[in-house]
Amino acid sequence: MSADERVTEITTKMHKAVDHLRDEFSTLRTGRANPALVERIRVEYFGSEVPLQQLASFSVPEPRVLVVSPYDKSALKAIEKAVQSSDLGVNPGNDGNVIRLVFPELTEQRRKEYVKLAKAKAEEARVGVRNVRRSARQELEGHNKSGDISDDDLARVEKELDKATQSVIAEVDKLLDAKEKELLEV
Repeated sequence: MSADERVTEITTKMHKAVDHLRDEFSTLRTGRANPALVERIRVEYFGSEVPLQQLASFSVPEPRVLVVSPYDKSALKAIEKAVQSSDLGVNPGNDGNVIRLVFPELTEQRRKEYVKLAKAKAEEARVGVRNVRRSARQELEGHNKSGDISDDDLARVEKELDKATQSVIAEVDKLLDAKEKELLEV
């Protein structure tokens, strides 16, 4: 594998940390109803744990109301129980056909807690990106010692890695800024 192909592969690995961060951010409450908040809730269904998104569809008729419509009405009680035991902090309303989740306005203190959580998740992503860079560097230095890569190629590839790392970390910072604005928006 050429050095350029290796840099492309490493950059792809770095972007996986950004994709994971996007997924993590989608599960943070912002005071608005969002299906991503409940999709991953695990529901006990016929003896096995199933993600809620496989058991129901979601709609947002109002900004703070999320409606969960189970495909199988017999799963209604199990879904309601799973939502109650989750860390969402909402009480599900069951009308026999659908479950309505009304999200309360977030307090300023709660918003700040979510911002702290978002910053922690962003830092985890940055650390993940740096770990990918570090392991790639170690691998490249090993190839250099064995004579597979010249010193000039190693220096060039390390510069490209640093540039890619800075670019991906800037993307993480941009995501964090956007999420922070969204969380602090009243």
